[in-house]
Amino acid sequence: MRREHHYWVYIIGSISGTLYTGVTNDLLGRCMEHKSGEGSEFTSRYHCDRLLYFEFFRYVRSAICREKQIKSWRRSKKVALIQSMNPTWRDLSKDLDVKFRGPNSDTSLRSV
Repeated sequence: MRREHHYWVYIIGSISGTLYTGVTNDLLGRCMEHKSGEGSEFTSRYHCDRLLYFEFFRYVRSAICREKQIKSWRRSKKVALIQSMNPTWRDLSKDLDVKFRGPNSDTSLRSV
């Protein structure tokens, strides 16, 4: 039996507006790590803990390619992307539940 994979590219931000783009196969778990200050050195330093945007991918290479694409954009383009899904910039992690945890979740899949 073939296992289905789940990957997400996400953008989290701080109250002051700092943005961070990453990729994971456990969106809920990764958000919890960022909120606890364990997500990454950058997000911990700049208090990025609000999930502002995410996209689902079935293949990790596609997710990594999209992450790199978004990271290369100017801030204005990232802001437009966030506003297309989340015009009020609310923390979307409050709406997540266990369905966003893939069957083979591993929060060690980090941004490159």
